[in-house]
Amino acid sequence: MRHCGWVFVGISGVILLAGSGCTSQQGRPSWGENALWPVDGHRIVEAARGALLDPQTWVPAAGALVFRIDDWDHKASDWASEHTPIFGSQDGARKASDDLLLGLSAEVPVTALATPSGDDPKEWATAKAKGLAVEGGAAGVNGLTTELLKGAVGRERPNGENNKSFPSGHGSGSFAAVALSNRNLDSIDMSPDVRRVCQIGNVGLASAVAWARVEGKVHYPSDVLAGAALGHFFAAFIYDAFMNLPKDSPVEVAITPLDGGGAVSVAFRF
Repeated sequence: MRHCGWVFVGISGVILLAGSGCTSQQGRPSWGENALWPVDGHRIVEAARGALLDPQTWVPAAGALVFRIDDWDHKASDWASEHTPIFGSQDGARKASDDLLLGLSAEVPVTALATPSGDDPKEWATAKAKGLAVEGGAAGVNGLTTELLKGAVGRERPNGENNKSFPSGHGSGSFAAVALSNRNLDSIDMSPDVRRVCQIGNVGLASAVAWARVEGKVHYPSDVLAGAALGHFFAAFIYDAFMNLPKDSPVEVAITPLDGGGAVSVAFRF
């Protein structure tokens, strides 16, 4: 299990670099071409709203709250770290979480390089530099926020090692990487079935990272769920706000005010 992340990234890299073209899809700007500038205030607001209402943000956030009920957090942590059903040992779980996180983090630049950014070498390099700056900024903001929250909350880890349990850095880092890589995959001209497999696989690997931290007795379930929500929110928000790519998200969320309340509608595009 330790090497699954690297194997997946290696296979994905071969598929992506072999199957993607150098030119942008007709009628669409190259990936990274319009990144960072111009700054669109409306797009920033919409990106923040979309990231907040994205199920990949609020579902784990809600899950973190659920695990705080009736001491489920401690019970689940004790069971997972005692039985270690997936990774076989606490040490194996911790090592696997490190390896899988590194693999997912490496996939971000691999998928970024596989996106179409034009034929001219200078324009290609400029577009890649701007796009990677956005993704690096997203990862940096997420990492800094995670560390600040760790210090502010001061929750002791299940193994008593220190008081930096909440939120999980591995959880936030892995799900931030997945949000970035999966958005890069949306810009690559490839089979929808292959894209879907890669994106689902990414989420599965990030989930494995989160579970490994619980099984390794370094985090409670609410820690990794909060980290997952945090990582996805910041990565999705910053990418969508500053990459300046066309809006063609397969999921659209709308809030409609009504007398005495409101309605939330979710539309999925197939």
